Amino acid sequence: MTTTGAPAASRTSFVVTGLVASAVAASATGLAALLAQAVGVDFDVVDGQTIPVPGFVVVAGFFSLVGVLVAAAFRRWSARPAVLFVRTAVALTVVSLIPPLVSGAAAATVVALVVLHLVPAAVMIPVLARSLSGQGLRATAP
Repeated sequence: MTTTGAPAASRTSFVVTGLVASAVAASATGLAALLAQAVGVDFDVVDGQTIPVPGFVVVAGFFSLVGVLVAAAFRRWSARPAVLFVRTAVALTVVSLIPPLVSGAAAATVVALVVLHLVPAAVMIPVLARSLSGQGLRATAP
């Protein structure tokens, strides 16, 4: 009896979970941006540049997928992938808040941008951490 199917199935499940979570994170970010616009927040940043709502969706989706790749690497090469992923993801989320805070945009725009950074993190971090629980080098060792 061979066990090669179990790791492949687990890997497929992890990837599907990551892709679905990325789509949910991007969609939630887009909806949050639309809601912010509906209540009067403009996304005008320095030099009169306006961030379009689809831009939020694309960027959230892209970086969510980057998060899936990081989680997959930790899953493959770490003994404690969930812990390492959560620490890394939270640190990167905090770093991502710096540009909105120093953008010089209106206060409502800054608050909305900070929230729009936290929305995909609030979706992706728990989902991927849960998927990584019990995974890693120690879990696969005989």
